[in-house]
Amino acid sequence: MAAIRVLQPNDSGYNDHFRAGFYIQEVRMSRRLALFDLDNTLLDGDSDHAWGEFLISRNLVDADAHRAENDSYYRQYREGKLDIHGYVKFTLTPILQLSADEREALHAVFMRETVAPMVLDKALALVKQHQDAGDCCLIITATNAFITTPIAAIFGVDQIIATELEIEDDCLTGNIAGTPCYRAGKVAKLEQWLLAHQQPQGQLSLSNSIFYTDSVNDLQLLNRVKVPVAVDPDEQLRSAAVERHWDIISLRG
Repeated sequence: MAAIRVLQPNDSGYNDHFRAGFYIQEVRMSRRLALFDLDNTLLDGDSDHAWGEFLISRNLVDADAHRAENDSYYRQYREGKLDIHGYVKFTLTPILQLSADEREALHAVFMRETVAPMVLDKALALVKQHQDAGDCCLIITATNAFITTPIAAIFGVDQIIATELEIEDDCLTGNIAGTPCYRAGKVAKLEQWLLAHQQPQGQLSLSNSIFYTDSVNDLQLLNRVKVPVAVDPDEQLRSAAVERHWDIISLRG
C-alpha cells in the first residue's frame, strides 16, 4: 500500500498548502522495471552465434558449412533483417534428437567452456546495482530460451523473457512457440508479461522503466521505456542514441 503523509502545522510549507486547501500526499513510487538485453550487452559476445561455434568445437556439425551459415544469419541480425524462424531451426537442428537430460548435459559444457568467459564483470555489477535498489530485473532477449535461461541464472534476475521453443515428446521440434522475442515481438512479449505478473510492491510499467541494449533491433522497445540506455552500441543504435540524446555507456574494459 502506498505510504501517505499529511503535512503537519510545523512542517515547512504547511501554511501555503493549508491556505490552498490541499492535503499533500507522499506516495511511494511503483517498483522500477530494469530491462537488460543479453547478447553483446551483458555478455561480451552473442550467445546464439557462440552456440554454433561450440557445436563445431564438439564435432557435432560440419565445421565449414555450419560456420558459413551461422555467420550469415549473424550478419542478417546485425542488419536488422534476421529470419528468426530459419535461424532457430538452424541453431537447434543438430540437437533435435537429444532428450532433455542430454540437452542439459551438453548445455552445461557450453556454459563452462564458452559462456563463462563472456560474462562481463561490469554487467554483473550493473545488474546488482539495480537489484540492491529494489528494481524488478528482467533479461529480455531474442535468443531462444534453451540457450539463454541458464545464462540468466548467472545474473540472478527476476525473470528472463526469450524466444520460446516448441517441444514434443521431450524433444525440441526446431520451431518457435508463440511470438519470437525479436524487434516488435520483444515489446509484445514484455507487455504480455507485465499484464500477467504484477507485483504486490507496486505496479510495474514501461512508464517507470530503464532498458539497456546494444542493438538497433531493440529500437521499438527503447522508444517505449522511460530511460533508454545504449550499451556498447552498434553503429545504427549509436547514431540513434546521439540523435535522441540517450545515454551511451560501456560495460567492457
